[in-house]
Amino acid sequence: MVRRILVLFPDEWDRAAARDPRHRGHLEFIHEGFDLFSFPDNARLLTFDALAFVERMARRYSGAGIDAVVTSDEQFGPFLATLVAGRLGLPHTPLAAVLTLQHKYHARQAFERIAPEANARTALIRRDFGRHGRPEDVPVPFPFYVKPAKAAFSVLARRVDSFQELFRHTRFGWFEAAIIDRLVRPFADVMRAYSALTEDPYSMVCEEILHGRQVTANGFVREGRVTMLGTVDSIMYPGTDQFQRFQYPSSLPADALARVDALAARLVEGVGFTHGMFNVEMRIDPATGMPRVIEINPRAAGQFYDLFERVDGYSPFDALVDLHCGREPQLRHRAGRDRHAASFVLRDLTGAGLGRWPSAAEVRALQESNPDVHVMVYPKRGADLAREVKWLGSYRYAVFNLGAPSLAALHERFRSLSAQVSFHPRGQLMAAEEPLLERSSGD
Repeated sequence: MVRRILVLFPDEWDRAAARDPRHRGHLEFIHEGFDLFSFPDNARLLTFDALAFVERMARRYSGAGIDAVVTSDEQFGPFLATLVAGRLGLPHTPLAAVLTLQHKYHARQAFERIAPEANARTALIRRDFGRHGRPEDVPVPFPFYVKPAKAAFSVLARRVDSFQELFRHTRFGWFEAAIIDRLVRPFADVMRAYSALTEDPYSMVCEEILHGRQVTANGFVREGRVTMLGTVDSIMYPGTDQFQRFQYPSSLPADALARVDALAARLVEGVGFTHGMFNVEMRIDPATGMPRVIEINPRAAGQFYDLFERVDGYSPFDALVDLHCGREPQLRHRAGRDRHAASFVLRDLTGAGLGRWPSAAEVRALQESNPDVHVMVYPKRGADLAREVKWLGSYRYAVFNLGAPSLAALHERFRSLSAQVSFHPRGQLMAAEEPLLERSSGD
C-alpha cells in the first residue's frame, strides 16, 4: 500500500528527504505551496491568500486518498498544515497552540504562565514605531533583543543597544514594508479568523537578552505524550548571534540535557500542544546552569533530518510522516553510521557579496565524490542580497551537512570539503569561512 503525503511549502531539506530511494513504492509525495526564497516562485507572495489556500487544498484533496499533511516550513506551514489536515479529517496539531507559539508575544505570555523562571522579560513596540517612535516609547531599558511578533528565519531579529539603533532597525522603505506586510498577512488573517489572540502580529517584541550556550531540543507529541528525540548544539560565529553550525549530539552533560528535556516537555504540554513535532531553542544560563527558553517552533527542523539519521539511524522526516499518518514513529538511538554530525553554515558577515560562485558542475562533482554529504547553495545578488543582510544580519550562501566517527574527523572532513569548492568572498579572504575551520572551545 502506497501512502499519499501532502507536503506544504516544502524546502530543500523536505525535497531531499522525499527523493530518498527508500520511499519508492511506499510513499507518494505531493508538494503544494511556493518557495519564499526563489524567484519567480516567491512572487506568488504578493497575491497569496491563506484562507483561500486552505479552501483550495480542502477541495482539491478531499476524497483523494491523502494519508497525512506535513510541513517543516517556518513561515506559513504550521498553521496552514493544521487547517488543511483538519479539513481533511487527518491528525494535526491544535491550531490554538500553533498560533500562540508563532506569535512571539503571546508565546512569551504562555511561557510566563507555565515556567516563569525560564522565561525572558518581554514588552511590545507598536507597528508604527519606525515612523513616530520616541525614546519615551521604548518600554524596556537598553540593551535588549528585538524581533517581529510574527516572523521566521530570524528575520529582523537583533540586539539593539540604543534608541538610534532601534529606530534605524524599525524604519523601512515602502518596498520593505510591503514585503513585511505580505509575509505577516497570512498569519494575521488566520489569527483573526480562528483565535481570540489580540496583539497585532505586525508589532515588534523586545526581549531580555539571554546569555549562555544555545541548544535546540527536538521532539514530538502523540496523543498528548511527549517524546524527546535529542538536543543539537547551536554554535555561533565568534562575537555574533549568527549560526555557524548545528552539531549533534549535544556536548552538554547528561544532567543538563535532562533539564533541557524536562523544560521542553513542560512548555509544550502547558501550551496545549498535544500532537505534532516541535523544536525548542534555549540558552543554558552560565550562572545557574538552568535552561531558559528562546522560542518554540511548532514544526520539525528540516536542516536536522540527516543529522539524526547519521548518528541515530533514523530520519525525523520519516517520524514526521508516521506521526501525521496516525502511526507511532519508529525511533533508534546511536544506531547510525557516524558518532557525530553537523550542519556547517557558510555566511558572508560583511554584506559585500561573493566574488565568485562555484559552477553547478563543481558542486555536482563535490556531491558525487562525497555521496553522503548534503550540499545546499543559495545564490543571491543585488537588492535581494542587501535586504537579507539587513533583515538577517548576514548572508547564508551555503550549507554542508556531514558526519564522521569523531569530532576531530568531522572538522577535518569539513576542511577537506571546503578545499574542493571555493566561493571567494570579496574583502577579507574567506572571512566568513575561516572560523568554521577551527574547532570551538565547546568541542
